[in-house]
Amino acid sequence: MDLPYRRFGRTNLKMPVLSLGGMRFQKSWDELKFSEISRKEQEKVENILILANEFGFNHIETAKYYGTSEIQIGMGFKSTKKIPKIIQTKIPPNRDTKLFEGELLKSFEKLQVKKIDLLAIHGINSIEHLHQAVREGGCIDILRKYQKENLIGHIGFSTHGESSLIEKAISTNLFDYVNLHWYFINQTNSKVIDIAHKYDLGVFIISPTDKGGHLHTPSTKMLELCRPLHPIVFNDLFCLRNNKVHTISVGIAKEKDFDLHIEAVSLLPKSDYYIPQILNNLKEESISSLGLEWYQTWDKNLPNWENTPGGINIPVLLWLSNLIDSFDLEDFAKSRYQLLGNGGHWFPGNNANLLDVDVSESQLFKVLQRHIKPKKVIRKLRVLKEKFGEKSLSRLSNN
Repeated sequence: MDLPYRRFGRTNLKMPVLSLGGMRFQKSWDELKFSEISRKEQEKVENILILANEFGFNHIETAKYYGTSEIQIGMGFKSTKKIPKIIQTKIPPNRDTKLFEGELLKSFEKLQVKKIDLLAIHGINSIEHLHQAVREGGCIDILRKYQKENLIGHIGFSTHGESSLIEKAISTNLFDYVNLHWYFINQTNSKVIDIAHKYDLGVFIISPTDKGGHLHTPSTKMLELCRPLHPIVFNDLFCLRNNKVHTISVGIAKEKDFDLHIEAVSLLPKSDYYIPQILNNLKEESISSLGLEWYQTWDKNLPNWENTPGGINIPVLLWLSNLIDSFDLEDFAKSRYQLLGNGGHWFPGNNANLLDVDVSESQLFKVLQRHIKPKKVIRKLRVLKEKFGEKSLSRLSNN
């Protein structure tokens, strides 16, 4: 099978609309557990590489942060001889460029390749990260050296940051592509995609299935609202219907995970038939569940987490509350709630656990005084705390 291709911005690479993401099929988040990889576990990775090749995935992306992923992919390349045309990995920025360069060399070693076609600076999530990347003598200058030696193709960045930060990174005009979040339940970066198009950057959508609402285990309500499509198929088509999006990540944990994404591609010519009606279903259900006034105004005049007592990330928490009320995405909301306070710069701010403990209702009223329904906001925070407040994540998922 040949997947459709799109020009990946100014890289001019022919990028398949589906990219094989290397985060979900690794043995462990802990790279040191490489020695514990069984033959069966490694065979699963190799089977995924073989299937990806059969389906026309000629782009694979992984990262230094993905535990054993780079090592297992490198072993898989050597064993199967199924090496995609476009190989991408990601290295976190570092103020110490010697350490950054050392990590780059380790990625070459683990992947067992002579050239990395796409090298992203992984996690430009703050102004400091951006400075580390673009300053004179910084991370990009290190990568340029390898680019001149034809060991690296194109330089990009991945981000979980605020839209304003992503816009600043794009406007430096130092990057050829961007990996970012954008899908049905989170369209915050719509303007960013337009700006990336203006600068002719390749646009790669991160984790549309998992961070897009745990669509691999969708709620019954979400299944009903997306009929006749599976939510994964709907979300893939939603993303790819935007021609400024060039590829979306397909995270494969087992071989059958390919099926719905391949179905989505087969339906791409009919996306204008399916998507508007499903979008209308989802909108109507949101308005019915939330009420028109809340649907239209919930995110207006909210404080950001840095200016909120206890660092409580009210905008994210209300978003999660809305997803539960509208689409029953409780499992997804729980995982995101519990990541707040544990996610660092990948998912900043805190959950509502400090409410009525270290943060009083009156303190929140002060920062919510411009919101149309401050009492309702606080009530929703309490509901989330009651649902999810006793547990915390022991593991950070970076992408």
